[in-house]
Amino acid sequence: MTDIRIEQLRVPQTLDGEGGQDFLRAVDVSRQVRINAWGNDDLAYTGAELLAVCQDPYEWYVMLVARLDGEIVGRAGIAMPLDDTTELAHVTLDVLPQTQGHGIGRQLLAAAETFVRGENRRVVVVETNHAAASLWTGDAEVLKAANGFGELPMNSRETRFAFSAGYALERVEQFGSCLLPLDPAVALELSVLARGAHGDAYAVHQWVDRCPERWAADIVFLENGQEQLGNTPVSTDDTAGEGAAWGVDRLREAEILSVESGRRSLVTAAECVSTGRLVGFTSISVLGNRGDVVFQDDTVVEVGHRGKELGLMIKVANLEMLAREFPQSRVVYTWNAADDSYMLKVNARLGFVAAGVTGQWRKDFDLE
Repeated sequence: MTDIRIEQLRVPQTLDGEGGQDFLRAVDVSRQVRINAWGNDDLAYTGAELLAVCQDPYEWYVMLVARLDGEIVGRAGIAMPLDDTTELAHVTLDVLPQTQGHGIGRQLLAAAETFVRGENRRVVVVETNHAAASLWTGDAEVLKAANGFGELPMNSRETRFAFSAGYALERVEQFGSCLLPLDPAVALELSVLARGAHGDAYAVHQWVDRCPERWAADIVFLENGQEQLGNTPVSTDDTAGEGAAWGVDRLREAEILSVESGRRSLVTAAECVSTGRLVGFTSISVLGNRGDVVFQDDTVVEVGHRGKELGLMIKVANLEMLAREFPQSRVVYTWNAADDSYMLKVNARLGFVAAGVTGQWRKDFDLE
């Protein structure tokens, strides 16, 4: 008989302090799960990165672990926003592939649900990852996302798990990667093409880590998206932008926290010359503990300025700045909403290839 125990893991003050060994073991469980899903550990947290997540002042991060005969073989990371969307909890489940079949994932999820309900969180969101090679369904039944874009195969273990646990598939996001550096000839060709679409109507501005004071209000305006643009759609690389509107103070705090965690941010923005206002921007994050893997963050272009290759222009310029500032970068990853055909086309022209999809699942609880 196997002994399975679920317990809350104490977050250590330092990785080499009390509780650090168990914390690092849980981190390694997540790393092995990412390797099994994607074939590498590019998307895995290091211990230092996850410790920084646990110390985020805007989000309470709790970790539950599953022990099988005393050994940590699974974990549930519970992220609960503290300043907005306080009814929400994001749960990340990781169980070592070789220990599946013991009901560990189900027990971890049940424990996480009990915990968040005790904190008056009524919405739980979980994510499933599906490598491109696993998406061939043949005649298999598929489950379509509630928003009408994208689907997941029901013969996937991850799909069946979330579905049987009572979660609804809200949306599917496309996950892609692009090898770096961008070919200079391709970059030149795309830049010329973009410039040809709008001439001198836009000017490019770039910065690393801290937005110049002149542009801070414009960046906040764009970050707040549809809420601040009169419900006018914008085109974005998907970053799950739920929650309350940002202000300049919050932008500055986020910049400081990012630098303190070791993460670097590269931003390229487009100014409409006739108005002197920023109408689009794109950002890339470089991790502090490994500079070879980078992540495409927000890309926003106001709808009134689309059709002029602004998204293409600023993304090419940002990748060129990345090559100058961080030449060790070898791959950039991005997620996009399955219905964002505009940004998916831009990414394809830059050389992004499909690596798989992620499913975003939701479950609502009635709290009495």
